[in-house]
Amino acid sequence: MSDIIHLLPDSVANQIAAGEVIQRPASVLKELIENSIDANANNIIIQIKNAGRTLIQVTDNGKGMSETDARLAFERHATSKISNVSDIYALQSFGFRGEALASIAAVAQVELQTRRKEDELGTLIEIEGSKVIRQESVLCEEGTTIRVKNLFFNVPARRRFLKSDNVEKIHLLNEFYRIALVYPDIRFSFFDDKEEIFKLLPSPLKLRIENIFGKGTKRKWEQQLLPIETNTPLVKIEGYVGRPEFALKSAYQYFFVNARYMRHPYFHKAVISAYSQMIRPEENPNYFIYLYVAPETIDVNIHPAKTEIKFENEQAIWSILLATVREALGKYNVIPSINFNQEDAIDLPIIGNNEKIVPPHTVFNPNFNPFENTLVNKRPPLNWETLYRNFEKKEESKPTSFQWIENDITAYASSASSIIAEETLDSSHFLQLKTKYILTAVKSGLLVIHQHKAHVRILYDLYLSQIKHQKSSSQQLLFPEILELSEHEMLYFSSIKNDLSNVGFLFKSVGKNAFEIFGIPGPLDKMNIQAFIHELIEKFKVKQSISEEDLHQQIALSMAETSAIKTGQKLTQEEMTDLVNRLFATEEPSFSPQGEKILSIIPMEEFDSQF
Repeated sequence: MSDIIHLLPDSVANQIAAGEVIQRPASVLKELIENSIDANANNIIIQIKNAGRTLIQVTDNGKGMSETDARLAFERHATSKISNVSDIYALQSFGFRGEALASIAAVAQVELQTRRKEDELGTLIEIEGSKVIRQESVLCEEGTTIRVKNLFFNVPARRRFLKSDNVEKIHLLNEFYRIALVYPDIRFSFFDDKEEIFKLLPSPLKLRIENIFGKGTKRKWEQQLLPIETNTPLVKIEGYVGRPEFALKSAYQYFFVNARYMRHPYFHKAVISAYSQMIRPEENPNYFIYLYVAPETIDVNIHPAKTEIKFENEQAIWSILLATVREALGKYNVIPSINFNQEDAIDLPIIGNNEKIVPPHTVFNPNFNPFENTLVNKRPPLNWETLYRNFEKKEESKPTSFQWIENDITAYASSASSIIAEETLDSSHFLQLKTKYILTAVKSGLLVIHQHKAHVRILYDLYLSQIKHQKSSSQQLLFPEILELSEHEMLYFSSIKNDLSNVGFLFKSVGKNAFEIFGIPGPLDKMNIQAFIHELIEKFKVKQSISEEDLHQQIALSMAETSAIKTGQKLTQEEMTDLVNRLFATEEPSFSPQGEKILSIIPMEEFDSQF
């Protein structure tokens, strides 16, 4: 029997490794920018085309590479950062594995131009699928320019699994943010299909945050960010945390350790614990927190992405982080405290020692009689016969019979199965309880309907149908509103813009990332339209990737929740009748779009048991 184990060719091994290291275009961008920073560059230019599928180009003014280094950089496990295992625990740079460039070159067409300051000519290398196509000396600028073209050109299965352009752009920008926030002293330029979307000049950290996330938004970073700072022998903590009133469902939350982005659920819990009782459970505060520890006390060699980091003293750092955030919230009067402000206090007069207290003088008429000269209204005599004049005895009104089809009444009482009305409901049979519930009698007992959830179900089905069939009605605005978005928000908005137009929104582009809203759906005429759109964008930030069907459902649900009648709104008999009839005309009247129970039946047995 012949041997069956053999060594894989380098090209195949690199493609296998690329499956772990290079997941999408954002992974390529991350590796290239980190290489530029490791080369001590202070000016980095980024260009992408087709969300990184066609081109990812990074140009820097770093120290460059020699001809030999440029060639070795694309070999597996070729690195300048470590020479033995112990060096891993004293890293001060991003890359160290020596796998990234080799993995990129295995699944893309790569072109590298580099020159050191002391060299007259630079080096050009072209690699395609791990094969060197060309290598020669060229005239180029100091620094390095690397172009990654046609990513996954030789792995079509990987290319098919890439998401839409908007989703991939979101991932690209997220990786860009994680690096730009760490190095506010570096100049960054970001071009998307030759359009400059970011031009970040060297600036303080707070200004860098505002330049990235604040343009076109109403976040007001200057008002909401609170500085934090502490320095202990174990850890140094710097950065900013957001005020509780600015908390959102999809907040900007960044942890960095030794200038490296990381995900750390344990430390995140410490920050959230500091906001206890100050924000709602579904909300999250913004924070940009930078930790600095001794390199030998952390382990970054867990995953090729290097975003999962182990700490030697996690519990101690957790306590320090919690105390630091609480101190910031207390220092800037975010935590409620005793108010000693005397502006609205009652002004009590100060009485001197020799001053005699005199009671107030009251003037009244002792001879006043309130019943004097008062007309006595006498009750006119009643002619009882007139009460029975032209009186006709009417037949005793009989209640309208309602035939309710109940599927498994017993199960319905506990799980709210469907109820269908066969006849039009009579308004006289409805009663509103606490401006929250609608009550009516049914065959088996008392039917209770939650009016807000019922209206959400009705509007959700209506808006979803309008989106799918592209049938809607718009209401023109007398004074159009201008919607300004940041670059990050624009990516989400472009994904939902067509669907918003299908339900009645009318937009007109008036500049870069700016739109004029001159038409809205009729039910939203009294709403804050800009706040509604911003809130809708925030919801989509929670799900980075979403299908078209989920997108339609989310838009319909958001509009339904915004325009539905609220708890506390009093309804007339006609309104209750219309609401109930429309509810039972829906396909699923028993449950809301979120799966919550809309109606319930209280059986007669429960009433009888009370007496």
